[in-house]
Amino acid sequence: MGSERKIYITTRDMERIQSLLDTTVSSRNREALENLESELGSAIVVPPEEIPPSVVTMGSRVRFRDEETGQTREVTLVYPRDADPQNNKISILAPVGAALIGLSVGETIDWPMPNGRRKRLRLEAILYQPEAHGEPK
Repeated sequence: MGSERKIYITTRDMERIQSLLDTTVSSRNREALENLESELGSAIVVPPEEIPPSVVTMGSRVRFRDEETGQTREVTLVYPRDADPQNNKISILAPVGAALIGLSVGETIDWPMPNGRRKRLRLEAILYQPEAHGEPK
């Protein structure tokens, strides 16, 4: 999965997500965590000021489409402590959150979901990216 596409991630996001993965011992989303670790292993790591504005970073608000259902959603990618699905704040450790990090506008990813299902997600737009606005997270 990680070898067929290149994802970009900021040094700050990489450090924080890796620390989070190191301390997350058990999870009902174990497969998503393993896939996230695999994706991070092949990521191109850049300083926050060099991340392209078309790439999903932590704190980004994005619009994506489920290619199977055609449903479009707008979500903000957050750390687990800030997750609030009712308000479209999706954790990086949730399957959809793990799939979105590092994705560029226009890209599609097939991502494993719980119960052996797979989702094909297409990133349609980044509505807000902290780095593009010069904001630290």
